Amino acid sequence: MLRIFYVAEIVGKAGVYAFKKGLPVFKKDNSLDFVIVCADGATYGNGLGKNHAIYLRKLGANVLTTGECCFYKKDLVEDIEKIPYILRPANLNLEAPGIGSRIFKVGDKKIGVAVLLGQSGFIRVHANSPFALLPVLLERLRQETPYIIIDFHAGSTAEKKTLFAIANGKCSAVIGSHNRVQTADETILSEGTAVISDSGRTGSTESVGGVEIASKIQEYLTGIPDWTKEAWEKPELQGVLLEINENGKAHSIERVRIPIAEPESEVLNDD
Repeated sequence: MLRIFYVAEIVGKAGVYAFKKGLPVFKKDNSLDFVIVCADGATYGNGLGKNHAIYLRKLGANVLTTGECCFYKKDLVEDIEKIPYILRPANLNLEAPGIGSRIFKVGDKKIGVAVLLGQSGFIRVHANSPFALLPVLLERLRQETPYIIIDFHAGSTAEKKTLFAIANGKCSAVIGSHNRVQTADETILSEGTAVISDSGRTGSTESVGGVEIASKIQEYLTGIPDWTKEAWEKPELQGVLLEINENGKAHSIERVRIPIAEPESEVLNDD
């Protein structure tokens, strides 16, 4: 049986800090085999910079997934082809740099990880249909391993529920991301696929998606987007813990929320 920890979207410095402090203890207590980290908001709350990618890898991430913010940071885009542990959505145009799925070795086993992007609500990136690509993607990955985890980065619950139904019995788990609010609908579907609509966020919980509340109020009052004011209050490490049987079917799925003590003031400005 494989024990896989999916870390909910890291948002800003507070998210990186919560991951740094929370993962070692959780990993020790749970004998983890593999760690998947959604890092789409790790750098200032939107996107993933190259330095943060390298740092999260050093902290214990086996693979970093992204979403609609995958190409927001130029330094990562320039080198994404050379970094095998970073995945961008698989259903982007073929000309897009990077890769959307990969097989990773875990001892004598292999794990397939892939990212798909929803089509509802994203205006800066336009993805092809995740529903059409999913069967083809899963068929290819299943030729190498029964252990397959899909990160579905989507804003619509209807999209997520539909993809869950298509994936049922064809992969080990489909983990919803992007909304940054942990849902309470984790379950194992009839054919053995574990699902949850949203895994939550790793970062400040006293915030709006990891961003200072006051700045988001101003954004909605003025209509001017503002993702620059990261919040620090009440950080948590969030995600889901998966147990996968030898046949690739899910044995269990458990939501994870670990409160992290707020750092000393001198840490707040540390990248």
